[in-house]
Amino acid sequence: MRKIFYLLLIPFLIALSQEKPTVIKCGALIDGKSDEVKKNVLILISGNKIEKVGNFKIPENADVIDLSDMTVLPGLIDAHVHFFLHEGNYDDQLLKESIPYRTIRAVVHAKQTLEAGFTTVRDLETEGAGYADVDLKKAIDQGIIPGPRMQVSTRALSVTGGYALMGYSWEIQVPTGAQLVDGVDEARKAVREQIKYGADWIKIYADSRRRRSEVADSLTWYLTFSDDELKAIVEEANKMNVKVAAHCYSSIAAQKAVNSGVASIEHGLYLDEPTLKLMKEKGVYYCPTLLAYYRWSKREGLSPEVKKMIENTVKLHAETFKRALKVGVKIAFGSDLTEAHGSNAEEFELMVKYGMKPMDAIKSATSVAAELLGWQDKIGSIEPGKLADIIAVKGDPLKDISVLKDVKFVMKDGKIVKNSKQF
Repeated sequence: MRKIFYLLLIPFLIALSQEKPTVIKCGALIDGKSDEVKKNVLILISGNKIEKVGNFKIPENADVIDLSDMTVLPGLIDAHVHFFLHEGNYDDQLLKESIPYRTIRAVVHAKQTLEAGFTTVRDLETEGAGYADVDLKKAIDQGIIPGPRMQVSTRALSVTGGYALMGYSWEIQVPTGAQLVDGVDEARKAVREQIKYGADWIKIYADSRRRRSEVADSLTWYLTFSDDELKAIVEEANKMNVKVAAHCYSSIAAQKAVNSGVASIEHGLYLDEPTLKLMKEKGVYYCPTLLAYYRWSKREGLSPEVKKMIENTVKLHAETFKRALKVGVKIAFGSDLTEAHGSNAEEFELMVKYGMKPMDAIKSATSVAAELLGWQDKIGSIEPGKLADIIAVKGDPLKDISVLKDVKFVMKDGKIVKNSKQF
């Protein structure tokens, strides 16, 4: 009798041990891939994955989340952030703040970004904080701290004289915001080192700001790496299935970077049509980061000369973005936030202002960015088999993209991290 009792008890115990499914009721659903907006559909979540999307009978044991008065979207992706920077003087952060202190601030920035609806980010260098981004990523993955899932690029690469800090006495050794390398051998070794310590991406500065001789009407630049150095960096990274992102202001730097095999061009302030066509031909993504330069132009205390310079830079940047739309380059969302972390969605407003369709802007931060990161099989859309990264907003972002600045509900990996539906 006892044996029969235990046999009868087993199914009951198994049922108790299984996680209850979750069902989300959607008022409107933008799935991140199609142009169709689905109305009054359900999402079934089992564990951390989406199992079903559509109209179906809700399981009796399911936890139901009612978002029927909201627009539901995939968790957003920001492909260009800097968690290890904050408001204030850049030099002070590298000279006066320890890496542990900067990491503590980065933990806060990660939480702010997640709660803003960005469930995945690509952090494009720690700006002098070494490999601390690898530790931040690990702590998030292990559930020690809240934050978006991350891909990281650790230290970034530039050449001697090609990156801050600059302007200090030659008698003083100061830290630099990037790892400085010269020559093919040093470049290869640096790539190997960064990947050894956890870099998911290699970031390079294919050109660099000419800080000592700014012209009156725009940010200036000069070329950094030789063609041989660029090719060596990309070749070494690709050996280990790691992609390269290239900071470029100019067309000539972008062309060199694209021809060397990089996966994305960052910023691209002054890209001409032939360069954009080359990017399209090679399948290289454009991550424009409009917000960073726009915000710079609005800072208080700028001298008249600097204000004129940066305002015209913003104008030229906008013209490049419009050309990119016309050419049809793949555009991935990136805010390049170094302050006010969590306000990433302001980038959407500029993208739409400069001519991008709201649905395409949303895709740039969902399915397109997921493809850039190589995670299109896991994130970037709401469909069966994908991770349950889901957000919701009040209102229709296709009519008013600014509603994405006020995300009411955030789920990452099937777990609710924010639910502020009480308004």
